[in-house]
Amino acid sequence: MTTQHQPAIAVRARPQYLPEQSDADQQRYVFSYTILISNESTQPVQLLHRYWLITDGNGATQEVYGAGVVGEQPTIEPGGTYVYTSGALCQTEVSTMEGYYEMVTADGEPFKATIPVFTLAVPNRLN
Repeated sequence: MTTQHQPAIAVRARPQYLPEQSDADQQRYVFSYTILISNESTQPVQLLHRYWLITDGNGATQEVYGAGVVGEQPTIEPGGTYVYTSGALCQTEVSTMEGYYEMVTADGEPFKATIPVFTLAVPNRLN
């Protein structure tokens, strides 16, 4: 019996505040975030589902779970990177996002790739 090792998947986020879509008077803070998912393993992997935990500056949380990302369930080849951009609507000037992707290897082994926590912040709100 062989032991399967979880493929090495690196996830990086680049958040951006969108002032033209935000309205502080309405507690509406809009952010985009670009995600880079790099397959650092030796086999193709497919992203099947996403899970997000969004925590606002007041400690309120929102969970998001769904199939794929931006309508796709991409296969990422070894050494390849998949990039997509999405958005989040928050009620506070500073929030965090974290989560995981449910993925599967080419031979059908499911695993989770962690999305490290990142901060969504209106510029100049954090030291």
